[in-house]
Amino acid sequence: MSRHNLIVALIWLALAGLIYYLVDSLMQPNKAAALGAGSEVVLQRGPDGHYRAEAYINGQKVDVLVDTGATGVAISSRLADQLGLERRNAIRTSTANGTVVAYATRLQSVKLGGIQADNVAAVIAPGLDGDVLLGMSFLARMDVRLFRGEMTIRQVEE
Repeated sequence: MSRHNLIVALIWLALAGLIYYLVDSLMQPNKAAALGAGSEVVLQRGPDGHYRAEAYINGQKVDVLVDTGATGVAISSRLADQLGLERRNAIRTSTANGTVVAYATRLQSVKLGGIQADNVAAVIAPGLDGDVLLGMSFLARMDVRLFRGEMTIRQVEE
């Protein structure tokens, strides 16, 4: 490969990396490092209208979709296996796709920025496409406000 071709290839590679970074930042504006460590987290709504963020479940970084319409925290089977979660009682649950069988479990901790809840009820949902729906079993312990494309979640003393 000539020196000219190598330089052109490196330029294209750098451009592809820059485009990936910009698209990733646009689609996921709520990276864990940017959320801070305070008792309040402000999430920016993504271009798809959803609030997505990086959070920590049992100390492991995961991608979550914050869903105020979800009763609890729902975790995909793949992620549950990675986290070593115990599948307890089988339960029937209603989803947008109909009734499914899920498995009750407990999370030691769920941390979003500087806010944290311990001993959080969750379900392992075998048909879940994403990693985690962060629902009301976590959010009900917080003060949650939506205003002008931002979701503010504040830690509340229990």
